[in-house]
Amino acid sequence: MTTYVSDVETTDFQREVLDRSHEVPVLVDFWADWCGPCKVLSPIIEKVVGEAGGRIRLAKIDSDRNQQLASEFGIQGIPTVIAFKDGQPVSRFTGALPESQVREFIEALLPSDLDQAVADADRLYEAGDEPGAERLLRGVLEVDSTHHDAAVTLAGLLLDRGDNEEAINILEPVSETQEVKAMLAAARMSSATDLDIGQLEAAVAADPEDESAAFDLARAKGAAGDYEAALNGLLALVEARGERSDDARIAMLDIFEVLGSETPMVGDYRRRLATAIF
Repeated sequence: MTTYVSDVETTDFQREVLDRSHEVPVLVDFWADWCGPCKVLSPIIEKVVGEAGGRIRLAKIDSDRNQQLASEFGIQGIPTVIAFKDGQPVSRFTGALPESQVREFIEALLPSDLDQAVADADRLYEAGDEPGAERLLRGVLEVDSTHHDAAVTLAGLLLDRGDNEEAINILEPVSETQEVKAMLAAARMSSATDLDIGQLEAAVAADPEDESAAFDLARAKGAAGDYEAALNGLLALVEARGERSDDARIAMLDIFEVLGSETPMVGDYRRRLATAIF
């Protein structure tokens, strides 16, 4: 067997398949010694995996010796090959496919050049080379500004050093996964950290009709962790239906996102927001 192919048992399935699939895709080949088609497929799939040079791994599992695993993944015929990414099965095939189809199946799982650059950036960051990681990530986004992993990773670096506005600009073109939504919410909230609460309170006291001052005050209180005061101030702006009403609504949603739906305060203010809007 090559470096990228290994025999796996039930006892090391978690480590060798599920955990490793967070690093590279892992193919699991369920086979048996008595299975003729398995012997046809085995050299083909090992050859194609070997040519990938470590970008994918192959775990061979004897289905007779590991019947519990075979049952868990619904193996009804062998050979059956299941592809795992990020700890989850993502695709499969059964039978001894020709090399062209095996190659097509594997190539669909391999990371693109841009994906590989993001992986290289992760390794640089873990090694302490943050500038090198940032250069790679910016290079990926110059080619594809919507690349999810590059945008999320770079935005994380920017947020760590307080560059909230740039983090927002990086994330906005990307599809709004839950992770992106949470980061955008955190970035928008953190951007109010430098606002002076005392000055804003004085401005609101001097002119209660100053919606911009009231909005900034609520945002500043949210950034400082005074979520209830922030939500009360923002809700008042939504109810007033003035020029900052929609901005206040979005700011409330950001606080909901940061606190999480399981927080009782979120459920209460979400209902009050819905009443104010409709």
